[in-house]
Amino acid sequence: MNDFPLVDHIPSLRRYARALTGDAWQADDLVQDTLERACSKWRLWAVGSDLRAWLFTLMHNIFVNQLRGAVRRAAAGTAVDAEGVADELIAEDAGTAQSMDLQRCLLRLPDEQRAVLLLVSLEDLSYAEVASITGVPVGTVMSRLSRARSRLREMMDGPPAAAAGSATPRLRRLK
Repeated sequence: MNDFPLVDHIPSLRRYARALTGDAWQADDLVQDTLERACSKWRLWAVGSDLRAWLFTLMHNIFVNQLRGAVRRAAAGTAVDAEGVADELIAEDAGTAQSMDLQRCLLRLPDEQRAVLLLVSLEDLSYAEVASITGVPVGTVMSRLSRARSRLREMMDGPPAAAAGSATPRLRRLK
């Protein structure tokens, strides 16, 4: 183990940041901001508690604050022209209109669902740890995870095929 325990967690921080942001430069900036905050707030970490969870909490909070700042800047008139980057937002056609790669699908998930999915799946954290990191109840973590998995499956596989012969199933009334 390293003399400075923070260093041991950098690879998992980078992996999570990369999956969260979808961009290597933004991910490196997010990790850098997280490490800076950890060093400046080191006295706030409770010795004996899970350092990894504390670092992920810092990263999550920084990421959320950056998103809020981006929303404020967009509201102030510094928004990106969507038509100018439309070609970057559309998945390449791979035979079907619904075909997308995993990274693009992850980035289309709402931020709170993507964060929970990545922390549970990629970082192998427990629901309780994810709840602590994101500041929401365990039930909310489970709900977000379920919705994220369903939405991701739907985006990756495409919409479910309609039943042969009828568009909607008919209900029968029983007495």
